[in-house]
Amino acid sequence: MITDYIEAALARARYEIIEDEEPYYGEIPGLQGVWASGRTLEECRRNLKEVIEGWIIVRLRKGLSIPPIDGHRIEELEELEIGG
Repeated sequence: MITDYIEAALARARYEIIEDEEPYYGEIPGLQGVWASGRTLEECRRNLKEVIEGWIIVRLRKGLSIPPIDGHRIEELEELEIGG
């Protein structure tokens, strides 16, 4: 569930070259505050993935909604039932 969501988010990423020590910049449209940079495109993508993971954790901890991406959803579990 989470891995699929992150992959769907990365598929939406927009990248550009900026004037900086880490010239590759990437962001995910629709996910406010989710952006990263890197020395290479691969590093930028890796950093962006880590930012998405942290963003999900923060939103879940604060009880904030996480917008669906291409049918992928992450929802907080109210109660975990363990069968025995």
